[in-house]
Amino acid sequence: MDVVLTRCAGLDVHQKSMTACRMVPGPTGQEGEGIAELKTFGTMTRDLLALADWLTEASMTHIAMESTGEYWKPVYNLLEDTLTVFLVHATHVKNVPGRKTDKADARW
Repeated sequence: MDVVLTRCAGLDVHQKSMTACRMVPGPTGQEGEGIAELKTFGTMTRDLLALADWLTEASMTHIAMESTGEYWKPVYNLLEDTLTVFLVHATHVKNVPGRKTDKADARW
């Protein structure tokens, strides 16, 4: 697999929580997919700020968010100034077999 982005993250956003998965290069830099680090955050302002800190401490450059409804808006507004943020339509990725959890959704 060709690595297109070396420091990226995925978010699965819900009303009361969100799951984040950041991908960082392996220690040797040779791993195709890198190392996945998962963490769950709340959706209050302090939680969004903690998410932003967690992403920037690992030098993330691109974020993909999966969300339904309007829950993505505060997250997008907070991150758009410092990161490249993509909003992914949930129905385009829901039909992938084997992805049943928020953690799996965030990593995907």
